[in-house]
Amino acid sequence: MTKRKIRGSVALVTGANRGLGRALTEELLSRGVKKLYATARDPQTLRDLRDERIVVLRLDVTDADQVRTAIEAASDVEIVFSNAGAALGTSIIGPSAHEHAQHEMDVNYFGPLRLLQRLAPTLARNGGGALVNVGSVAGLSNVPFLPTYAASKAALHSLTQAARMLLSAQGTSVFGVYPGPIDTDMSRALAIPKTAARDVAITILDGVEAGQEDIFPDLYAAEFGRSFEASPKALEQQIAAMMLATAA
Repeated sequence: MTKRKIRGSVALVTGANRGLGRALTEELLSRGVKKLYATARDPQTLRDLRDERIVVLRLDVTDADQVRTAIEAASDVEIVFSNAGAALGTSIIGPSAHEHAQHEMDVNYFGPLRLLQRLAPTLARNGGGALVNVGSVAGLSNVPFLPTYAASKAALHSLTQAARMLLSAQGTSVFGVYPGPIDTDMSRALAIPKTAARDVAITILDGVEAGQEDIFPDLYAAEFGRSFEASPKALEQQIAAMMLATAA
């Protein structure tokens, strides 16, 4: 895969107002992007970003009209970080399971799909560019305490693989990012070791610049990825055993 230079490029980050999205935004600025489209459902949550290179856009990735408007405004974009995500932590047999699963799928799968459909022609006109889909190791082997979230990230993983093949002809590089637990608001309730969002953002951008198509940006993710490549079934059994031990 082609290496992607960040300095001097035009980038867009979804969910730029907090967590990993904010860390990516700050690290992109520090690496010298020419322009940065910072997006969020509520633009007011980005008002503290004071840099002349930033263009703030309203973007709820579940809203097709907002996706269209944002991509039309970002007509010069070259690198897109599809980062916005949702994790509701529901049980598959709970009373809200179906509703929560639909929302997670809309944000974590259909949102990136909407972006991809709108972005592909724009990236082609701008020389190909790159699309960076922020998934999760939970999308490689389902984590039972986040079953519907993991399913939505599995769908994103599959979409990322398809996009990588289908967009290569127009010169667009597609990166899949598979982090483990990150220290953000989304994971606050999880009593497990987590990696700082800034450290994850740095490793993601290093991977993009190196042309690394599958990026495991923290120690937990790297080990998870190695286990998955060695034996998906063994990893599934390992996670099940861990869950049983935790519940005991």
